[in-house]
Amino acid sequence: MTTQQHAPQPLAPVDAPTLKRWLHDGGEIALLDVREHGQYGEAHPFYATTLPYSRLELDIGRLVPRPSTRIVLLDEGDGISERAAQALAGLGYTDVRPLAGGMAAWRAAGFGVFAGVNLPSKTFGELAEHLLHTPRISATDLAQRLARGDDLIVLDGRPYSEYGKMNIPGAICCPNGELALRAQQLAPSPSTTIVVNCAGRTRSIIGAQTLIDLGLPNPVLALENGTQGWYLADLQLEHGSRRKYPDAIDAARLPVLREQARRLARELSVSIVDAAQARAWLAEGDRNTFLCDVRTPEEYAAGTLPGAQHTPGGQLIQATDQYVGVRGARIVLFDNDGVRAPVVAGWLVRMGWDVHVLAEGLDARVAASAGGLSTAAAPVAARVDATIAAPTAAIATADLAAAVQAGATLVDVRPSMAYRKAHVQGARWSIRPRLRSLRLDPQADVVLLADDAGVGALAARELADLGVRRVRVNVDTPAAWRVAGLPVAASPALPADADCIDYLFFVHDRHDGNKAAARQYIAWETNLIHQIDAQERAGFRLPAHTQPG
Repeated sequence: MTTQQHAPQPLAPVDAPTLKRWLHDGGEIALLDVREHGQYGEAHPFYATTLPYSRLELDIGRLVPRPSTRIVLLDEGDGISERAAQALAGLGYTDVRPLAGGMAAWRAAGFGVFAGVNLPSKTFGELAEHLLHTPRISATDLAQRLARGDDLIVLDGRPYSEYGKMNIPGAICCPNGELALRAQQLAPSPSTTIVVNCAGRTRSIIGAQTLIDLGLPNPVLALENGTQGWYLADLQLEHGSRRKYPDAIDAARLPVLREQARRLARELSVSIVDAAQARAWLAEGDRNTFLCDVRTPEEYAAGTLPGAQHTPGGQLIQATDQYVGVRGARIVLFDNDGVRAPVVAGWLVRMGWDVHVLAEGLDARVAASAGGLSTAAAPVAARVDATIAAPTAAIATADLAAAVQAGATLVDVRPSMAYRKAHVQGARWSIRPRLRSLRLDPQADVVLLADDAGVGALAARELADLGVRRVRVNVDTPAAWRVAGLPVAASPALPADADCIDYLFFVHDRHDGNKAAARQYIAWETNLIHQIDAQERAGFRLPAHTQPG
């Protein structure tokens, strides 16, 4: 019998006007969109955090650590919220309510609906450019200056893995969270113009404004529309580049860099707390506290504070809702240099977060539970681990052919685009919220093909709740299936676009040579500040207007 069958009943649904009021009442609240990522990206409320039902138990403890957090679940009005609420109740969450009527009810109430992802962060970036007058340069102007050989450097503010996919020719990877620490080492001459770019707009704006706010003497510009703007201007991008900032930091420069960061932090009223205060917060049971390491992936992997979540500084600003799922939560940042965390905190303060910097940095003696979460959330983490670790029979790839020969039903629960690219011939594609529609015989021998063991385990649990008990999971690759002699096929049009509820075409098409999609995306992003309402605008702490300075 599953955890969900023993779970207490969730609370009564909440209506859309009440939810809207709760989102702005100053208390902690998690509005979790439990539809799949493609559905979420097509239309959702401004403060909704994507937490697909297919991954619910895998990510809930990281996004919403405190079990008594006020949670509202959003779906299509199709019952997924109720199923998700039961699952969360089984994990110990005590204040969980579906939104009555789902997205249709939110629309009918007249509240704003937004496409895309990371809405608060991207809207903030547009506001920052508008109100702080961040200077910019067009792709064609930059190309001309590069061709002339001007004293200019292009710093790509995206993570290294993203930079390697495509970049402005000659650009050096220096993620936004690293700019405060490394930009002056990359451009030591104050006469060198620094251009910061990203794929689109937000990180270009935030990165350039970071250097301006720190008081660098260099001319600093944001590349308008990033690599998309470059592509739309019919300019060639590089692919597979490996240039990046040097790992070593010039120790002699650190005192100056720290003072720049401290000055900016003081100007923005950034809170600095000691380890004792952080420990007390992490032990609280009535507030969510996230402990976040803003350093590079390599530094984090080499050693961090116990239980800290890795939140690279630039990405934490760019996509805060991917790391923190509770509006009104407390965030504690740290580094090992006294430069990066205060600068990142300055942006989060302006975004409206309750954010603090750990004075002792990496030397602090604090400990969170797994994932950078409050230690008060440990019981939830333990229940999540038990849920995912519940016995799910595995089947080796070498045994798949025999299982198929014996009549096993193959169900592929990998992402829809992975299925289109390559799948075992005869396997049916599905996803956790859609498994009921397969109408499997309870006596069927089912093999789930997954690329994530946790996703496979949750799908198996879902089938068990539907009465299908003979379920095994295979976690392997098309290459391994081929080696085992299984026929592997592609189906570029199946599942049909309308069924690919896990994939957001709106975002991904712009990177696939689709200029119309790229233009649409830029228009969407620049229009965000005209879509938010007065309450959503008031959540940010940027000035109403400023004068160029």
